[in-house]
Amino acid sequence: MPRSATSHISSQTVDEEEEEEEEEDDIISQQAGYLTPTSPTAARRLHSARASELDLRRRMPSKQHSYDEHSSLLVYRDGTARSYTAPNTGLPRFSRRSSQGSLRVPKNHSRASSWGFHLASALGSGRKFTENGMGESKASIFMDERVWYDQFTSTDWVHDSIADAFRVRDLRARKDLRGRISAWFDGAQGWILVAIIGCITACVAFFVNSSETSFFDYKEGYCKKGFYFSRRKCCYGQIHCPSWETWGERMSITGIERKWIDFVAYVFFVILFSVGACFLTLLTKTEIPSAFSLSTLDENLGADKQKRNSNSDDMSQKAGMSPDEKPGTMVYYPAAGSGVAEVKVILSGFVVHGYLGFRTLFVKTLALILSVASGLSLGKEGPYVHIATCVGNIACRLFSKYNHNDGKRREILSASAASGVGVAFGAPISGVLFSLEEVSYYFPPKTLFRTFFCCIVASLSLKFLNPYGTGKIVIFEVRYLSDWRFFEMFVFILLGMLGGALGALFIKASRIWARTFRRIPTIKRWPVLEVVLVALVTGLASYWNRYTKLAVTELLFELASPCKDNASGLCPRHGSEILGIVGHLCIAFIIKSILTTVTFGIKVPAGIYVPSMVVGGLMGRIVGHLVQYLVFMHPDHAIFGGCPKGGGLEGCVTPGVYALVAAGATMCGVTRLSVTLAVILFELTGSLDHVLPFSLSVLVAKWTADALEPLSIYDLLTDMNSYPLLDNKSRPIFTSDLGDITPQVRSHRIIDISNSPLVSAQGLRRKLEFLHAAGEIDGGLPVIRHGVLVGLIPAPDLQFALDNLNDEAQSLCLMATNITWHENVDEGEERDADPTDFTPYIDPAPLALDIHSPMDLVFQCFVKLGLRYVCVLRDGQYAGLVHKKAFVKYIKELEEVGLTDPA
Repeated sequence: MPRSATSHISSQTVDEEEEEEEEEDDIISQQAGYLTPTSPTAARRLHSARASELDLRRRMPSKQHSYDEHSSLLVYRDGTARSYTAPNTGLPRFSRRSSQGSLRVPKNHSRASSWGFHLASALGSGRKFTENGMGESKASIFMDERVWYDQFTSTDWVHDSIADAFRVRDLRARKDLRGRISAWFDGAQGWILVAIIGCITACVAFFVNSSETSFFDYKEGYCKKGFYFSRRKCCYGQIHCPSWETWGERMSITGIERKWIDFVAYVFFVILFSVGACFLTLLTKTEIPSAFSLSTLDENLGADKQKRNSNSDDMSQKAGMSPDEKPGTMVYYPAAGSGVAEVKVILSGFVVHGYLGFRTLFVKTLALILSVASGLSLGKEGPYVHIATCVGNIACRLFSKYNHNDGKRREILSASAASGVGVAFGAPISGVLFSLEEVSYYFPPKTLFRTFFCCIVASLSLKFLNPYGTGKIVIFEVRYLSDWRFFEMFVFILLGMLGGALGALFIKASRIWARTFRRIPTIKRWPVLEVVLVALVTGLASYWNRYTKLAVTELLFELASPCKDNASGLCPRHGSEILGIVGHLCIAFIIKSILTTVTFGIKVPAGIYVPSMVVGGLMGRIVGHLVQYLVFMHPDHAIFGGCPKGGGLEGCVTPGVYALVAAGATMCGVTRLSVTLAVILFELTGSLDHVLPFSLSVLVAKWTADALEPLSIYDLLTDMNSYPLLDNKSRPIFTSDLGDITPQVRSHRIIDISNSPLVSAQGLRRKLEFLHAAGEIDGGLPVIRHGVLVGLIPAPDLQFALDNLNDEAQSLCLMATNITWHENVDEGEERDADPTDFTPYIDPAPLALDIHSPMDLVFQCFVKLGLRYVCVLRDGQYAGLVHKKAFVKYIKELEEVGLTDPA
């Protein structure tokens, strides 16, 4: 048996630097004292093995487990502990204790100096996180599937990929029949999963579409046949419907006209549904420690700005707070808004707790029905993307292949987001393009085909369910029989410019509104008050104008329809009626523009796709009627020589085409979607003749919007909410090298084993607490020997290893494996796992760059490889470490001064 470490190595060889830093570390420990609650219990079988030697056999959950804020961050959802399953490497097991006779405590002990339970408590406030499946993956190079990613920590793409490669290798090593079946089923899991996601997403969309239509009509009356019937189903196309009764007819009051009763009832239901949606949204309120967010702007739409200390440590400032500062809270509402910006951040590799769980899915679905039924200037298409992603995240729990690998999970989430657009517009091809163009960060060819399959399944399922009762899956369908004329090309270009400018102005107005009105203390404290005010203004302004009173999808359909299919009053019978219609449309355009601006950002589920298209459609219809009037007044002009004679007002100009062209251009100006939008418009119309006008207007709109406002609406949300998104679609213009952002090497940020491979556990705990206080819960501590980088231990792994120690106060931890033993060990002798052996947790080959490396190389490493941190070397000596969140903040600062080149 090997003797204890104290018989081989004198106590004088304990890290001298740790002794010199004792007072400093004590101060750090006191400063971070608020981070020391009781740790969650965890059990783990430990072996000293390198990553290449690990056996990666998966362990399927054996039972259901109630997972709440008191559960360990390091156990499976079935309650079983994460463990290595690795062969022994021959390294002797021994116990390092700086003194004898200390009290041994059970392995599953509760420690007072751990970060885990503090995080869970801060996230909790009585709420349970059974929905946070996005958190489960790994944080080290070891394929143990044990780390629950914490708020705003980043996915380690490289190591998740390595983990899956080891799993596949182990699976394919079996050549028997059972092994072949297992390998086949493993490959089929992805297809089964996306098929399930497509079906469930279609069912949710069917439920929302059917319900919101009935609720929407309650503002005007109810059906005598059944309260759950909408007006369309109640009357079946009848102009005078005896089965439909308005509130003025139901509640006749002597001396009061029916129209005033109808008006009051309309405003009442608008406010009622809006407040109901708001209260449901507020149920998802989430508070997190502000140490995990960045502060880049003065004000945001969803969270309070945190204060920064100018005297704090460099890396602490880059994390958002200083070590001597107690963290505040960042408040956000997962069910509010569209959620597309958050989905984009999550798919980029960051973790946002509470956004993709069952609670958010359930609450947002119900709240979306009420918010759309209220008649506010918002849409349901954007929230469909979020809801579909929630479905995908929850469905990933069916297979451990995706449930326990965060990188693989995001491939499924990309397909889920695409299916949301597919069911929203009834456009499966557009859904694939949307995922590729807008939300996905990593989109390999295999994911592309799987995403297409998911969209097709969702669209087919929705067609079978027939939510609109027309046998169609598109939100509206128009057909243009006549082709466009050459002179209209210039008008389409003009509409593209106007739509792009309108979208850019909307983004600027939203920023100004968020920084002025929403900064009022009362509005900021009581978000439901803002909802009431917006609902009141919407009810008062919308009731008297037919076009603003309609649902946004119905209004867009009427704007885009040709006159032969349109009986809404938008079709003049004579040229003299055109200007009157233009006047009504101008009023509706002004009202809708203002309402869309003030509605965006309130605490209800709200999309911006269709409302922006409606505003653009109104503008396009106005321009179309003006061109129609010009043709009417000058029919013999040479420019109109190609128009047929006696074809009526629409013989030469179809205003509905102009409306749809402008609708796409405005949506492009708001969202900066390009190819996706052109395909959406094509799938809505099915007209090959008008693909060129649609595409041309979208191109011009994007160029115009980028010139006026570089940020899309999702970029604005990302910046104003301080989400740590490293955008892979823009290329920063760097004027420095890696050394300019590398912080100084500090003793509490490294583990020096120059004098001894044994390091005090208490010293390691203090270093870990400093990282936590600085907001780097997903950071790491480099292991240094004589100034040379020999490894790196991730902070989550170090925390777990320390929590497993029997007696941390008296323990010395082995941080290196090249130790000479004074006696041999019998290879056949059974050895127990040594909890003080930390070598399995150390990454022996962390990625490192020279301090003079160009920043473009650093950018590519973080974007293409998905690294969490990069070690920096100077002439082969360790010179510092750059964390991903620090690099993101550096990129944000470059964006603020305009040093970016959009891709």
